Amino acid sequence: MSDGFWKAALPIINVTERHPFLVAMVDGTLPQPNFMYYVIQDSLYLKHFGDALRILSNSKESSEEDAELLKELAIKIEEAEMCLHNSFFKKWQIDQTGVEEMPNTLLYTSYMLRVVCTRDYSEGLAVLLPCFWVYMHVGHCMLKLREELGASVQRSPQYDEWIDMYSGDEYQADVRNYIAIVDSVAALASKEKLTLMKEHFLMSCKLEHMFWDQALCLMQWPVICDENAIVEQVSQNSS
Repeated sequence: MSDGFWKAALPIINVTERHPFLVAMVDGTLPQPNFMYYVIQDSLYLKHFGDALRILSNSKESSEEDAELLKELAIKIEEAEMCLHNSFFKKWQIDQTGVEEMPNTLLYTSYMLRVVCTRDYSEGLAVLLPCFWVYMHVGHCMLKLREELGASVQRSPQYDEWIDMYSGDEYQADVRNYIAIVDSVAALASKEKLTLMKEHFLMSCKLEHMFWDQALCLMQWPVICDENAIVEQVSQNSS
């Protein structure tokens, strides 16, 4: 069933696997500030993603076995992916304290959590699937390009660590397990429900692409007015 979602999203995925941000990671031309921006935003995203997995694990529609797997995946995000991110923070001597979600981060997390919290279990599973599957796919694409380039380029060790994680066997096993949950639920879903699941899958694929767009251009919130004026106005209203 999930293969149908993937086939529908192929036009998006085919472009995403060649995203300039990802290619630049492999050929060593990605500036470190862009990667730092990405890692910080991704760490904010992953916190919400872990929360979403836990919400699904508590669904009455989830089997006991699937609920345990979803909880395990949430823990792995904290222990593996966030561990990798935190190792980068330590090296860069920074943290995410006080950092706000940039526009596409907020767009993605808001959409994801809205579906998980307001729609049913099957739709919630579908909206989270691209984060797993697209990362595994681009990880393997980047690994292949890295092997093709060989020693002809030099890149940051952190880029290699990232590629190794998402192209690794352990991550692939986790993705396959999640896909199996989606397939088991989709097999019992109505035609109308499958259409909704596919729509969420497609939207999350678009948002994955936009997440790397954001890091490539170092997207910031637009300056609409003087922030100090807002603080002053709030202070006056509360006094």
